[in-house]
Amino acid sequence: MSAPKPVSKPPAAHVTNFLRQIIEEDLRTNKWGGRVATRFPPEPNGYLHIGHAKSICINFGLARDYGGECHMRFDDTNPEKEEQEYVDSILESVRWLGFDWGEHLYYASDYFDKFYEFAEYLIRKGKAYVDSLSAEEIRDYRGTLTEPGRNSPYRDRSVEENLDLFRRMRAGEFPDGAHVLRLKIDMASPNINLRDPVIYRIRHVPHHRTGNKWCIYPLYDYAHCISDALERITHSICTMEFEDHRALYDWILDELAEVLPWHSRQYEFTRLNLLYTVLSKRKLIELVEGGHVDGWDDPRMPTLVGCRRRGFTPEGIRLFVERIGVSKQESWIDMTVLEDCIREDLNERALRRIAVLNPLKLVIVNYPQGQEETCSAPNHPQKPELGTRALPFSRELLIERDDFMEDPPKGYFRLSPGTEVRLRYAYLVKCVDVKKDAQGRVLEVHCTYDPQTKSGTPGAESRKVKGNIHWLSARHAVAAEVRLYDRLFSVPHPGAGGRDYREDLNPHSKRVIRAWVEPLAAAAQPEERFQFERHGYFVADLRDHAPGRPVFNRTVTLRDSWGNAGR
Repeated sequence: MSAPKPVSKPPAAHVTNFLRQIIEEDLRTNKWGGRVATRFPPEPNGYLHIGHAKSICINFGLARDYGGECHMRFDDTNPEKEEQEYVDSILESVRWLGFDWGEHLYYASDYFDKFYEFAEYLIRKGKAYVDSLSAEEIRDYRGTLTEPGRNSPYRDRSVEENLDLFRRMRAGEFPDGAHVLRLKIDMASPNINLRDPVIYRIRHVPHHRTGNKWCIYPLYDYAHCISDALERITHSICTMEFEDHRALYDWILDELAEVLPWHSRQYEFTRLNLLYTVLSKRKLIELVEGGHVDGWDDPRMPTLVGCRRRGFTPEGIRLFVERIGVSKQESWIDMTVLEDCIREDLNERALRRIAVLNPLKLVIVNYPQGQEETCSAPNHPQKPELGTRALPFSRELLIERDDFMEDPPKGYFRLSPGTEVRLRYAYLVKCVDVKKDAQGRVLEVHCTYDPQTKSGTPGAESRKVKGNIHWLSARHAVAAEVRLYDRLFSVPHPGAGGRDYREDLNPHSKRVIRAWVEPLAAAAQPEERFQFERHGYFVADLRDHAPGRPVFNRTVTLRDSWGNAGR
């Protein structure tokens, strides 16, 4: 293992928290010889979600800030649910978030031989035994939170019998469920995790890395602490649901101290609780398998592959984790906090483009037939160094339908009969006529323009108008599929009160429309992000966007509009 040079304090930009205080005190006292080593240990049985992002940022971020190392370690101890597909996705998601493990990529399966060796050691020490109760009987014997458990009738088997049975379990002599290996701790312990926990079970299932070598597999509580110790992890940081497991973590490492002298320390923080979503792996699987979403990477899903396809940025997610902080106190984070972080990041990096989502034709009746010209528009209004782009302009334009009203209310400053507005980056125009169909629906707005008012020319801005609307040249605009995504659930706590959480799905969480975009937007690469002026932030779809078939997903609106009219 490498021993990078530690630093005594985090960068000034980081707000301190109890984990940073622990690490700084350990560095001050040289507790771990100046080392900081954390780990991120996902199970390869599903896709990572935004809750995992918090753990990723904390573990990799602390190691980075204190000159240490963060190990990427897969908890691949349950071959019934694990697949290489999930391994690949997890690695890609961690890289996408901006972190790298260098040489420190590990698997719990790397240590299967060691786990077995230590299990035999515990049997010989009288601290583990083979139990032949069924799973249901083990649950019954364990007791409850208010009643102590009872000793298994197999608890007092001799060391020789336990070793014989355990070796035969490994040799494949018994069917699944016939026996388990349990630690011998205390069936009356107030901590139910210490009531002789199971640490090995029989599973005649091939493993995605070790094949058919093993038919017995360790459980997480046993494998995790040993993996930490073998890798000389200093700070094993996990979520609060493992707080009651810490006593077992320490008990195992204490009992193995003679053969495994490193004793890592476990610390807990509150997991992410996010309103308007679900982060339960079971529920996410149900959403996918039930067809409620379009797969694991559906942009409405809280999975990291879904967030990426939605257009969320790694920088925005890291800002979100930094902003919500680290504590031991349970709390719920509103979705607006995440959305604001994404907006804040995209406002800095997203180039501006024009899209018309609900088009209405505008004809400039005094503009010469067949004439074309270009108007200049900034790529980013706050960053002149990013330059400008040319927007083609012609007699027939497309504007947003809600930028015109025949009978506007007071305070409406966009286009209406007899009023004058500025076409953004172009000319002043005045509405002189309206063309309708038989049902009275407006088909075209006819305007005149003032050729002396082109934006960017001397004197063009001397005439002031209150209205300013965006547009596209009808001849040059490119048709695009635009997917307007919103929150997957319509209530803050899906499933509250005992109802099925699926009853709270938002029926308007996805709307697909045919829109029009400027040519430069249509030529975007997949995953290129833009602000469509006045509409919000959009991304060229990672999977479906292609030359000749532009597809854009709405990432977030320009501001929080949840609950506004029209949602």
